[in-house]
Amino acid sequence: MVPWRWRPKSISKAPTQIRSETTASQSMADGAQHQFQRNEVDKTHPERQSALLLHAIRQPYEVAIDHAVPEIQNDTELLVKVTAAGLNPIDWKSPDFNFGVPVFPFISGRELSGVVVKAPKAPNARVREGDVVTIPSTDYRDLRKAAFQEYSIASSFNTIRLPHNVSAESGSILGVAFVSAVLALGICMGVSFENVEDGPDLLKMVRNIDPERLPADIRKECLENISKVDHAKAGDYLVIWGGSSTSAHLTKQIARLMGLKIVSVVDNAKHGIRLSSNAATRPDLLVDSHDPERAIDIIKRATKDSARFGFDTVGKETAAYLLRSLSSSTSPISSLPKYVQNYERKDSKLPTPPSTPLEFAEGAPRSHLVGLTGLPKTDIPEDVTLHNVPIKLYHEIPEVGEALSAWCERLLVKGLLVPPDVVGTVDGLGAINEGLDRMRKREISGGRLVAVLH
Repeated sequence: MVPWRWRPKSISKAPTQIRSETTASQSMADGAQHQFQRNEVDKTHPERQSALLLHAIRQPYEVAIDHAVPEIQNDTELLVKVTAAGLNPIDWKSPDFNFGVPVFPFISGRELSGVVVKAPKAPNARVREGDVVTIPSTDYRDLRKAAFQEYSIASSFNTIRLPHNVSAESGSILGVAFVSAVLALGICMGVSFENVEDGPDLLKMVRNIDPERLPADIRKECLENISKVDHAKAGDYLVIWGGSSTSAHLTKQIARLMGLKIVSVVDNAKHGIRLSSNAATRPDLLVDSHDPERAIDIIKRATKDSARFGFDTVGKETAAYLLRSLSSSTSPISSLPKYVQNYERKDSKLPTPPSTPLEFAEGAPRSHLVGLTGLPKTDIPEDVTLHNVPIKLYHEIPEVGEALSAWCERLLVKGLLVPPDVVGTVDGLGAINEGLDRMRKREISGGRLVAVLH
């Protein structure tokens, strides 16, 4: 039995830091370095390392103790000594269900924290040797960038420095959820972040670059799927189905910063007290998911059928429920329960009046549903647009990656972004299999497990 440790809340204690000396001739960026953690760095690092390898589908990961340390391939890349790796559902679902595994042996792990031991050579790089950083490794096809190894490669524009108030363990479960949340809000819903800590207007950014630079499979999402009249603005409702997830944790915080009203659909018996008592995650309306039909009715009545934006973090079935919760000319507020015949008087002789024809008004704002893990395929109203989060933008387009990473740093420094809870840790690469087994059994709730590497 591999030991694991339960943690009641996010870990805020930072590791030992050092501060670099500054001179009058250094830039403002040099001064900003004092806001972030820095560690002493060993100038030498080995050529071989331990890594956790997947050799076949539906098999446990195996520790290899003589795996090559990945090499830097261009001037924007850096080498990180991994100190903590966040465990994500995708890390067990990929081998179990045979998706997202492009090659064998495969190294998994989508986010990590560590210390930069070899800095990028690009001039004026934001990240420097000795910085304590977190890295959302969204480019899963590049095994050099995977988290389940002692050393990992990252692009400087996909690297987020950690301030003193965020530990490496907490930081290691922050990045992927942050990137997903910002792209869902900024690209799929048209939210501009310019008014909060000089954040980016992502739609303006991607629509001003050469379309040929955008990966073909996300080009339509980035360029065509939402018009200016549809953009989410302060006061609009955002309904999140699966509001207890790590992605929801970040989405709620960022959406609230932008003035959106949050409706969170969760298992109230399991998560209600925790979410309603936490200022960082408390929604404007908390709806129990136990009875989906009742949840849909509550959402439509509470918002006066005006909720136009939905974000599902669970799957295709719940995304279909969420679709019915959004404002649409083809789904008015129900005045009676679903099985209306059960509530009619048996002796009623009154004729049933004809229903009012429903028409979709051209030019009227559309509703928008973002599915993180799946979307419905049928019964899509003509005035609702479905969206997939274009996660590739973060690692394929450097200016997008840099904008998101730098903005995340500013939010963390100001305390405007609270990482998810670390609910337990496992020791080393060899304990990751047991941690993933606990996730398979649904034993982990309210946060994430973290593997601590020594």
